Amino acid sequence: MTLRIAEIFGPTVQGEGALIGQPTVFVRSGGCDFRCSWCDSLHAVDSAFRHDWTAMSAQDVWTKVQHLSGGRPLTVSLSGGNPAIHDFGPLIRRGLDAGYTFACETQGSLAKPWFADLAMLVLSPKPPSSSEQMDWMAFDACLAVRPDNTVLKIVIFDDADFRWAQDVAGRYPELPLYLQPGNPETDPDLPVDLDHATGRLEWLIDKTLSIGWFTPRILPQLHVLVWGNKRGV
Repeated sequence: MTLRIAEIFGPTVQGEGALIGQPTVFVRSGGCDFRCSWCDSLHAVDSAFRHDWTAMSAQDVWTKVQHLSGGRPLTVSLSGGNPAIHDFGPLIRRGLDAGYTFACETQGSLAKPWFADLAMLVLSPKPPSSSEQMDWMAFDACLAVRPDNTVLKIVIFDDADFRWAQDVAGRYPELPLYLQPGNPETDPDLPVDLDHATGRLEWLIDKTLSIGWFTPRILPQLHVLVWGNKRGV
């Protein structure tokens, strides 16, 4: 079975969500069923880049992961694009046998059996600013595969996104919730305005705490603060 891979890199640290700061090797797949207006990974989403994606077997990917990690077990993060397009089951089974753990982030539009073998499933539904519409039946199907060790991560760009996040949190009160400010600067060749980035984080913190909403964890995009929008870090 062939996987379409946009890039494999690391070890680096997870830059966002529940595993922030954790040493990780990233396996980024190519292709996505969404096209968010502010996507920061177009090289793994837009079919215009498909000729840059590499067709790899699960064994090929596993060999690369082992090489990057020096054979020392760590967390492997499956991202994209939308990694749920692919069958990562064989890769996960190889890694689990060697003591590695796997996490995956997806918007929750496609449920896959291999979700059950993840150490953590990060469901990141896309807010109104993305110009995409969530299918909550599909989202619930993802939860049915992995009812535990699943978290919500929502990107916030504006007030409408914030209100939407509140509604989603009310819909899934059992899921740990992570909020992060959106990054409007996506060009990997341009420096990130750190003052603007930290200002957006402060805005989100103030907005959340001022209404007494104390359940979410509010986090930055650590990798953006450290490396900007460079790829492969």
